[in-house]
Amino acid sequence: MSHHYSGPNFGFPHGDARLDLTDIYAFGKPGAPGKSVLVMNVHPSSSVVPVAPTTREPFAPTGLYELMIDTNGDAVADMAFRMRVSSGADGQQNVELTRQAPSLPEDRGQVIFKDAPVSIGKEARVSSADGFRLFAGWRSDPFFFDTLGALDGLRFTGHDFFTDKDVCSFVIELPDEVLGGAIGLWGRTLDGQGGTYIQVERGAHPQQAVFLPGEHQPDYMAAQPADDTRFVAIFAHALEHAGGYSPAQAQQVARSLLPDVMPYDPSKPTSFPDNGRHLTDDAASRFIALLTNGRITSVKLGRHTDLLDEFPYLGPPHHA
Repeated sequence: MSHHYSGPNFGFPHGDARLDLTDIYAFGKPGAPGKSVLVMNVHPSSSVVPVAPTTREPFAPTGLYELMIDTNGDAVADMAFRMRVSSGADGQQNVELTRQAPSLPEDRGQVIFKDAPVSIGKEARVSSADGFRLFAGWRSDPFFFDTLGALDGLRFTGHDFFTDKDVCSFVIELPDEVLGGAIGLWGRTLDGQGGTYIQVERGAHPQQAVFLPGEHQPDYMAAQPADDTRFVAIFAHALEHAGGYSPAQAQQVARSLLPDVMPYDPSKPTSFPDNGRHLTDDAASRFIALLTNGRITSVKLGRHTDLLDEFPYLGPPHHA
């Protein structure tokens, strides 16, 4: 279920669906060499146990949404794209997008968009400035997975839990030169409800944050990728149990999953998991095959058919 439902008991971080990171993607803009698209999805439109709608407000005004970028391979962010959302009296939300060196959440950085409108309905409201494009708002969730089958002991039935579900997306189109070459990428959400911003979720690789940290999940969510070596033994133990790996094999697989950073080189073709991730990639089958040591190789599902050929690429929401 990717990062969906990564809070306690398959719930939401801090009990707030708006802060639930679901997926990140990075790929070259189709038909336009020299530009890339970064996607950060949050806020699933439905809970899973029980299956019920979440709030209609897209983003948390007291939260921060960040795409973290490592430019030198040390798993420490050198640059960040930060999305901060405000709400007006009429319920309309606007988003401020800044580019900055990672620092205190109060730092405003370089403002790219000041008051870009958040899309509530099916029409995608797109903002453009200085070679950037931005979309923020409700979209059809591109992730495909049999969540209920996963909760039933990985007995997959071919039912796509997400086929009629929505997420709230930040989609950024930008010149490759802004990234400066090959990068490592991850997303994170922070909660400022108590007056101080606290990281409540982070990640890049699909699904591992839900299945592998176990009782250490709160520590994993609060950590930074540069410190992920401390979770190798925890991941390895879970892999031994789930997949029947030997201790040495489990250690090897765990190290391939950590640090939790997505590699992306815009000068090369997008190819998950080695270089970015397309909206159509079958990330679930790859992870389940790793988790089960090849006992299960497919979740028996295919890509969603409502994706767009143009920006913002994700299909219109089902429940606008």
